[in-house]
Amino acid sequence: MRNFQEALSKNPLRTKTDLEEALVDLVTPVYECMARQGTPGRVHLGNSGAVYTQEKSDVEGFLRTLWGLGPLFSQEEACLRYPKLFQQANAGIVAGTTPTSQEYWGKLHDYDQLFVEMGALASYLIFTKPVFWDLLTPREQTNLFNWLNQINQHTIPKTNWLFFRILVNTFFEMAALPFVETTLLADQEEIERYYLADGWYFDGYENQIDYYIPFGMQYYGLLYSVLTCRSQCPYQFSYCQRAATFAQSFKQWFTKTGAALPFGRSLTYRFAQSSFFAVGAFADIEYEGFTKNEGKYLLLQNMRYWFRQPIFTQEGFLSIGYAYPNLNMAEGYNAPGSPYWAFKNFCVLAIPADAEFWTLEEQVPTFATTVRNPHSRMLLVHNQEGTELQAFTAGQHSHEHAHGNAKYEKFVYSTTFGFSVPKATVLLKQGAYDNTLAISEGQTDFKTAFGYEAFAIEDDYVYSRWRPYEQIVIETFVIPMYPWHLRYHRIQTDRRLQLVNGSFAAPADGAALSSKEGTFYQSSVGCVGIKSFPTHQEGTLLMPEPNTNLLYSRTVIPQISKTVLAGQQEWLVACLGNAFSDQIPSFDVTITADKVAMSQGDQRKTIQLSY
Repeated sequence: MRNFQEALSKNPLRTKTDLEEALVDLVTPVYECMARQGTPGRVHLGNSGAVYTQEKSDVEGFLRTLWGLGPLFSQEEACLRYPKLFQQANAGIVAGTTPTSQEYWGKLHDYDQLFVEMGALASYLIFTKPVFWDLLTPREQTNLFNWLNQINQHTIPKTNWLFFRILVNTFFEMAALPFVETTLLADQEEIERYYLADGWYFDGYENQIDYYIPFGMQYYGLLYSVLTCRSQCPYQFSYCQRAATFAQSFKQWFTKTGAALPFGRSLTYRFAQSSFFAVGAFADIEYEGFTKNEGKYLLLQNMRYWFRQPIFTQEGFLSIGYAYPNLNMAEGYNAPGSPYWAFKNFCVLAIPADAEFWTLEEQVPTFATTVRNPHSRMLLVHNQEGTELQAFTAGQHSHEHAHGNAKYEKFVYSTTFGFSVPKATVLLKQGAYDNTLAISEGQTDFKTAFGYEAFAIEDDYVYSRWRPYEQIVIETFVIPMYPWHLRYHRIQTDRRLQLVNGSFAAPADGAALSSKEGTFYQSSVGCVGIKSFPTHQEGTLLMPEPNTNLLYSRTVIPQISKTVLAGQQEWLVACLGNAFSDQIPSFDVTITADKVAMSQGDQRKTIQLSY
């Protein structure tokens, strides 16, 4: 069998042919498996479960490939180059929508997972209409319409899911099929309620701003603006204008290495992180304060980054996980076929071969060393080289998805050191508490922030207030000064507490560093550590449970513990995350009653400790 990982890691991703080959390398193992199983329209890629049935998981595994194959087969010559893939995709769609077929996808119910997959199918039908839909028999067309039309007959969440119904009805309109125009317009009007400013939306939940903005709200809006057959679409201009504005702030979620910020849910979709720049190219967006050349760089460099990671199973399938296969970090809706959501990047294959995009020179963006984004509730800090990003955040909250507190409510998230999710909360090693404050009433059963009473994202610090228990209030100021950041905690408690401050996690491939000032660890990707002020506290290098960090399967976390008694207490610690360096820069702190002054080299900063 061909080594798909090796082929992808060596693919330069510079030409349209390169992108086409990458897609074929990714989809071929899936379609070969589907052929062996003899189940057109569904493919069983693994036995791990999801919140929906195994049958729906298998259907999802097939339908998600259409995000890439639709754009590929929008070019008729590609149908001739890859006749087997084209035939398999089409046969799967026909089988899945034929009620008398063993592979029929079935009758759906309210909030059905397969409504999500209709977005890929509707897009495929629009992209390939002349070479697929137009050649179907009237019965096959009716079957397809009846199955898709179920989305108009059921309730779906008022989130990015509304765009799937918009795409289905967009296809119906293009194919002169019955649809209710008021539904199409009502869905778009509802989405307008989620718009914030500067190109940023929220996805149904105001406190949860994550990748569903670029690869959800922005992506589908632009896709619709190109695919709609309406010459006068009321929202078409808005979608394009918002995308033009969005790019200049969203670029700050990346580094020049191609790594993007690990933050929030659905990270198993991996290179979908850069799909906004793919659909931006497809829609030929004229950006504001950002160039098409930069967009091309971020798209392709992000994909190059991902194709160098060990993200494949032995069979050549994309795995559930992030930088390696990892079920521990997954959400309940992650099935074996879910990672193929990343195929949305391949919408660029619908761009004609003679279009400007394919000859554009890639341009490395300039990243701000520190920039505030009030919409994503982040203070984003890049190192001078642009190779590391640390996002300091407060006020984000995911109320229902697995590991929500770890994915949204840590002090800082890093492209080099990642973040960790717990396996359990009884012991420290199970919790893998990097970049957070863990609290216990004893030596076991720890809690971290989950929901804030107040927060603020300022130009040079982040503030938060939360309650681990009803009678305990914790206020925290986090003040970046790369590669350090300072954490000032003010704790009002009615009982004795055990507190644990964790720094960045690093791969467990290095060694402890001898220091009288703190606890430090040198790894292959940089130096991490922690120290306390004004007096030294002995720290520890914790080795947490394996497979807790999203980037590295085995890690070390520098930590400091402190016991506090009833009353008002303060705690001041500094954490080091010096990516791609073996240096521990000097860092000095002076604290008075209401101010803290920090210095590192020629950097100086004073912050008022009141809010």
